[in-house]
Amino acid sequence: MSALSADLITLLPELVLAVAAMALLMLGAFRGERSAALATWLAVVVLAVVGYLLLATGPPKATAFGGAFVIDGFARFSGILVLLGSVLGLLMSHRYLEDLRIARFEYPVLILLATLGMLLMVSATSFIALYMGFELQSLALYVLAAFHRDSQRSTEAGLKYFVLGALSSGMMLYGISLIYGFTGTTGFGEVASVIKATGTGVGVIFGLVFLIAGLAFKVSAVPFHMWTPDVYEGAPTPITALFSMAPKAAAMALFLRAILTTFPSATPQWQQIVWVVSVLSMFLGAFAAIGQTNIKRFMAYSSIANMGYVLIGLAAGTAQGVQGALIYMLIYIVTNAGAFGVILAMRRGGVMAEEISDLSGLARSRPGMAFVFAAMMFSLAGIPPLAGFFSKFYVFLAAINAHLYVLAVLGVLASVIGAYYYLRIVKIMYFDEPAPAFDEELTLSLNTVLVGSSLFTVLFIFAAAPLVALAGAAAKTLVP
Repeated sequence: MSALSADLITLLPELVLAVAAMALLMLGAFRGERSAALATWLAVVVLAVVGYLLLATGPPKATAFGGAFVIDGFARFSGILVLLGSVLGLLMSHRYLEDLRIARFEYPVLILLATLGMLLMVSATSFIALYMGFELQSLALYVLAAFHRDSQRSTEAGLKYFVLGALSSGMMLYGISLIYGFTGTTGFGEVASVIKATGTGVGVIFGLVFLIAGLAFKVSAVPFHMWTPDVYEGAPTPITALFSMAPKAAAMALFLRAILTTFPSATPQWQQIVWVVSVLSMFLGAFAAIGQTNIKRFMAYSSIANMGYVLIGLAAGTAQGVQGALIYMLIYIVTNAGAFGVILAMRRGGVMAEEISDLSGLARSRPGMAFVFAAMMFSLAGIPPLAGFFSKFYVFLAAINAHLYVLAVLGVLASVIGAYYYLRIVKIMYFDEPAPAFDEELTLSLNTVLVGSSLFTVLFIFAAAPLVALAGAAAKTLVP
């Protein structure tokens, strides 16, 4: 077997995804807008097939294209998280887009292309490969943010995301150029070897700072979070839901691999930066969410805070920290899917309701919906025995075992503050005077997401052991 054939087999899931995206694009070009529903369901099937290929094909670890990409346990676990987020985003979206009359075949094609970029990101072991996947994902997401062309808010969200995203991309590329200039290579392993042999110079540290800035933008960590509330509020709700799931998982996986495998000899330097970014994200997200009245902006600040908690796992710099970060992202994706599923169901007369006050008395008009949203809020607050408690538990435990006691204590304090605004939502649903009832008709796919996410959140304690073990095995492939 030739080297090229071996490389193509290693990246078979990504190749299938790329070919499928082109095929769906041709389907839409020939059939027109009538193909929107068919393209959406075909995209879901394609993502399921890609997930199977990711898990079932190839050796436990393989590299491709001169070591630019690697398929290992960490890439597989992170890839499944990305695919899960994309599938959930597609399942929740079609009815909403039809009601807005923007259900077009380009939507699932863009999601497939963005997912392709995300899979390349989680497998990248070279800065060139990293940037290629990063930009492929970003270009598709810029278009998705402005997908509702007749909406001023959506157009504004897309423009803000594009401008700020281009700025962050430039900062990251500048950091990569500095790292290359001072080490003479772009491979993660090779850079690590050079730094170990020659030491961490000032030029490498500057490059590292710019690299972290670009990655922090993608996970919406403070102080690079400024795009998140406006884009979350302005983008169509199912696209906001997608932004909160798959891209966050991919960017966080890239963050973990790029820092931990490339700069193990510079741990004291990057650990300080990640420590500060984590604390700022947790507390800004916690305090800023308190005053929000729009439910999507509320979820944006919740996302900022949650990314701060995930970064605790990175700050630990250990396999246990990576394990905690992976578990956190799995639980966060499913919980966010449930929360945004309820937000998508907030409709009166076919018109979306986006104010937190619209949830008043929901327990009396739609008790099932109120239960699901309450479960999601309790989980995000970290209330045991729901899934969110375990997500915080594992990252705090990793911080303590890495002797980051102050960071763990600050994380607990931020969780207490966060519990206030999550529980305020529950209080509004169960104790305030009822607002007019929401429409009762929900699609089968949205109902499936709501039921599945609530069952996962409530019953996670019974399935925690195998999932934690899988995350631990994936983490050990990244940090032995």
